[in-house]
Amino acid sequence: MADKTRPLRLLITGGGTGGHLFPAVASAQALKKRQPESDVLFIGTRRKIDTTSLDSYGFASSSIHSHGLKGKNVIELIKALTILPFSFFQAVTRIRKFKPDVALGVGGYVTGPVMLAAKVLGVPTIIHEQNSIPGMANRKLGAIVDRICVSIPGSETFFPDSKVVMTGNPVRQNILELAKIEVDRTTGKPTLLVLGGSQGANALNRAVTEVLCSDLSGKLAELSVIHQTGKNDIDWVREKYREAGVDAEVEPFFQDMKSVYEKADFLVSRAGATTLTELAVLGKPAVLIPYPFAADNHQKKNADYYVQGGGSLLIPENELDGQVLTKILTGLVEDKEKLRSMGDAMRKMANPDAAERIIDVCIQAAHGHGGIGSREDSRQEG
Repeated sequence: MADKTRPLRLLITGGGTGGHLFPAVASAQALKKRQPESDVLFIGTRRKIDTTSLDSYGFASSSIHSHGLKGKNVIELIKALTILPFSFFQAVTRIRKFKPDVALGVGGYVTGPVMLAAKVLGVPTIIHEQNSIPGMANRKLGAIVDRICVSIPGSETFFPDSKVVMTGNPVRQNILELAKIEVDRTTGKPTLLVLGGSQGANALNRAVTEVLCSDLSGKLAELSVIHQTGKNDIDWVREKYREAGVDAEVEPFFQDMKSVYEKADFLVSRAGATTLTELAVLGKPAVLIPYPFAADNHQKKNADYYVQGGGSLLIPENELDGQVLTKILTGLVEDKEKLRSMGDAMRKMANPDAAERIIDVCIQAAHGHGGIGSREDSRQEG
């Protein structure tokens, strides 16, 4: 059994998108805040968002070769299946070297071989699911891991009841710090933040720019705009705003989300689980336009939870047009009380201590099992 006085050696695996990566970072931050001498290793993909983000947060990371299985053509599927044994043995090598007390999987295709390797090596295993509908990797892993942390009510139905812990979705420390600051939003121009996700959203970008560049004498002309476009749409969106004379800050991707959120009064956004979690903690009302091709339409399910709670409004992408969006945005600009009540409703759905809850589960699992990192000789070797 692991010594409760020793710092934890935590292996985290997952990534490929900010939606998987940022809750993992938040969990690691919570552990380091509680036990500064603890060690954390991320095993993820070789995608730039993983490597760049982890470097910026100062966490050690490694990667393995792996490919997704869902939605692939026959050739891609054969390639992905062929590489799985290699992925598994790469994971075994990294786990043996790090000697973790516990392994936490946060979703994404890389999670599968790493968590399976951890299980085979006797490491306690935990997965965290951010979305209302679990992805393929977490659904499969639910049958073999020791504990399952979930974020949105309803997602627990996909897993064995005895393993599930409702934790919420972790939020990074700088966002939690911002949530504690009272900001006076009663003066100055209201600010609309437009988020299409880290990969952008062409339909959302086009609808928003059409509306904001057309309503130059109406209520929407009063807005300041911050717009994350994704890399594919950055040039034409910037040019459209410039030609229309709209006060807009436009970037393909914002690294410093704290400063962006701090300026925003309300949002037009996709409905990724991590973004919605951050908006809830911050009490930011939103107009949500879920990505219609997300696996199992999980963004629509994510959005439904916050809409039913009164913190957000929903426009399906197939119903998105200038007239609908103009009416909704104008109504929010004119009705500050509605914005305030929506913000309050978002906060009521927040779980600001989610990362702490997940670390509690990790520590309990490590203390209740003997893993390859739980022996004193392993600690000295590590």
